[in-house]
Amino acid sequence: MIGITIIAVGRVREKYFSDAVNEYIKRLSRFAKVEITEIPDMKIPDNASEKELAAVIEKEGSMILPKIPDGAYTAAMCIEGSPVSSEKLAEIISKAAMTHGRIAFIIGGSLGLSDAVKKRADARLSFGAITLPHQLMRVVMAEQIYRAFKINNNESYHK
Repeated sequence: MIGITIIAVGRVREKYFSDAVNEYIKRLSRFAKVEITEIPDMKIPDNASEKELAAVIEKEGSMILPKIPDGAYTAAMCIEGSPVSSEKLAEIISKAAMTHGRIAFIIGGSLGLSDAVKKRADARLSFGAITLPHQLMRVVMAEQIYRAFKINNNESYHK
C-alpha cells in the first residue's frame, strides 16, 4: 500500500475543515496509508519588512525539509507550479507509487514555500492561480488525492 504524507504549515483550526479532511483521509484508507505532518506557522510581525518576511519563509522551510520522508516523491504545492488537473494528479500518483512507494505533498504557510523546499521537490504543482486559505487547501488536497485514487481504480466519483 502506498504511503502519502501531507506536510502542511499551520493547524486546521475550524472543526468543519478538520471534519472534511478527516472524512477524505478515512475514505483514502482503503487505497493508501495517509499521514499529515503539521509544521508550526511562524508569527509574521505587523508591518514586516521584506527581510523579516524572507526569514519567516526560510524558518518554515527549515522545519519542512527534515519532515520529508526518505525516498518519497515530493510535490511542492505552489501557485507558480504547473497547473494540474485531477486526471494529471492521478497519473503523477500512479507513476510515483510505482517508482517511489511514498509521496509527500507540501503545503506552505501564508507566505508560500522557501526556495530550498521548492528545489528539493520533484515537482511543483498548482491547483490553479486562485489563492486558498491554508485550512481549505488542506481539504482540497485531501479531496484531490482521494479523487486521483478513484480515477486510478476506475471507480466512479461525482464530477
